[in-house]
Amino acid sequence: MSNSSSLNEFLLLTFADTWELQLLHFLFFLSIYLAALLGNGLIITAIACDRHLHTPMYFFLLNLSLLDLGSISTTVPTSMANSLWDTRAISYSGCAAQVFFFFFLFSAEYSLLTVMAYDRYVAICRPLLYGTLMHSRACVRMAAAAWASGFLCALLHTANTFSIPLCHGNTVDQFFCEIPQILKLSCSDSYLREAGLLVVSLCLAFGCFVFIVLSYVQILTVVLRIPSEQGRHKAFSMCLPHLAVVSLFISSGLFVYLKPPSISSPALDLVLAVLYAVVPPTLNPLIYSLKNKELKDALKKMIRWVQGQHQ
Repeated sequence: MSNSSSLNEFLLLTFADTWELQLLHFLFFLSIYLAALLGNGLIITAIACDRHLHTPMYFFLLNLSLLDLGSISTTVPTSMANSLWDTRAISYSGCAAQVFFFFFLFSAEYSLLTVMAYDRYVAICRPLLYGTLMHSRACVRMAAAAWASGFLCALLHTANTFSIPLCHGNTVDQFFCEIPQILKLSCSDSYLREAGLLVVSLCLAFGCFVFIVLSYVQILTVVLRIPSEQGRHKAFSMCLPHLAVVSLFISSGLFVYLKPPSISSPALDLVLAVLYAVVPPTLNPLIYSLKNKELKDALKKMIRWVQGQHQ
């Protein structure tokens, strides 16, 4: 292929060569996808319907669940369909859309996790100012800024990536379209512009990471000064779910993009992509609901109401 304008489709990496293993992959991804839909859907419904959960923390959690639903819906259904119909093809426009939405939702989620760290910092370190700083209008603005930043980054990177001439075929060594794999198909030196943009994005991401770390350093300092053990436990329980989600999100992404090239292989890249693109959206609802009494009570109330409607 001499130029990206002559491409009509891309060929994605398959999980298996035999029909039996492809069917197993389809069923495996289907179970994960249904678990993600159920978990995030329950959290969204519970927060939307229960007035006790109409607080900044749960408002941001609702947005997180929406982003998780979107990100896993961008990659997994296409891969399942390809396995079921025994094909590797994805259209050029479909690949561009997949790159845009995945980058958009992934970036917005990282921005939102940074906002959630600020919310926890204010709640624990500045409790008297919490109502003033985290009023409803401010929360909506912060959530909107997270979504908008993800949208603008995705628009910029997608437009730039698909304007680069592609000279090395149309085979993407991944189960979904992502920017690093498409850059491998570009002509020599033509990827430098997008690589530069990725470096700028990584610098911004590092700034968010530093903000999250500093927020939790101050939170930990304040929590350790709380005299009562019950107070410390309550403060830790407020922060641990968010900290666990941030750790899972950042560690999986860093390992994928910063691993040494010497250990890179299609099989390893495939497994790691599942780790950072599929696992977090599925586990996040479980992490947040595991030790959150308010959320569990709201879910139980909702389930009892549904059961009552069917009796």
